[in-house]
Amino acid sequence: MILRHVTVDCADPYAQATFWSAVTGWPVAESDGPGTDDALVEAPPGTPGLLFIRVPEGKQMKNRIHFDWMPTERSRDEEVRRIIELGAKVYEDHRTDDGLGWVTLVDPEGNEFCIERSRAEREG
Repeated sequence: MILRHVTVDCADPYAQATFWSAVTGWPVAESDGPGTDDALVEAPPGTPGLLFIRVPEGKQMKNRIHFDWMPTERSRDEEVRRIIELGAKVYEDHRTDDGLGWVTLVDPEGNEFCIERSRAEREG
């Protein structure tokens, strides 16, 4: 079996796809646009895409599953600042004085995700 997509229920699929495209650097499918009922962020080969599907009900509680992202081009703190500038908000800050830990953010529709330390920070 191959995991093809991770699907996220949301109110505005294209807005969510546009946000996550900016976060990941992956493109939104050319066939998707404002007002569509689903929008796909196309991941690199071998990585599941992010599929956003319109649903009528809003998010009501903490996610049962969330993304843990490890930056590849920036430090954890640089990545957190960049993603906040894209529209995310800090939900919980688990960074410690010794440089360890992670930050839990929420996307524009309130879905939680974490930014961990980069590989360089882990190895340094």
